[in-house]
Amino acid sequence: MNQQHKSSQVAIVAIFFAVMLLIHFLSSFVFMLWPVPIKPTLVHIPVIIASIVYGPRIGATLGGLMGAISVINSTIVLLPTSYLFSPFVEHGNIYSLVIAIVPRVLIGILPYYTYKLFSLRFGAMLSGIVGSLTNTVFVLSGIFIFFGSVFNGSIKALLTAIISTNALAEVIISAIITQILVPRLLTFKQ
Repeated sequence: MNQQHKSSQVAIVAIFFAVMLLIHFLSSFVFMLWPVPIKPTLVHIPVIIASIVYGPRIGATLGGLMGAISVINSTIVLLPTSYLFSPFVEHGNIYSLVIAIVPRVLIGILPYYTYKLFSLRFGAMLSGIVGSLTNTVFVLSGIFIFFGSVFNGSIKALLTAIISTNALAEVIISAIITQILVPRLLTFKQ
């Protein structure tokens, strides 16, 4: 890999990571004021888009960075659920890192291959759905498997609430934004 190509990839990762941080901080602020209980994760959308447009290597890198954001945020901003994503807080352990990082890396890989298989008119939309569901399914499955018995199983009620509200909103938002942005970015890239 030549130096110019490597520099270009670093620039792409830096730009998308900056967008992810902006989305994280803005959505955290907005959702503090948000009067409804639905607080969808939006940080995964740039990971999905970068995966499709620039490939699974850049997507996986950004997914890993998304996982790092999750670990750092859960370590600094202490909530009753912080232990699910940070091994550095009470009840957290190595499985917290698995839940925080592995699904997010997969968000950077699976949409790319979904788009390659279904790059028809709705390929980007389907890839957005797959990316969002990758996050939801793997994170919630990890929580259920590794922490299902914490607090006498009350975590299961939380998972049910997340699946019925946040997950649906995340899928819809991811599908729409990915369908709108990916074709434009692919045209711009060429």
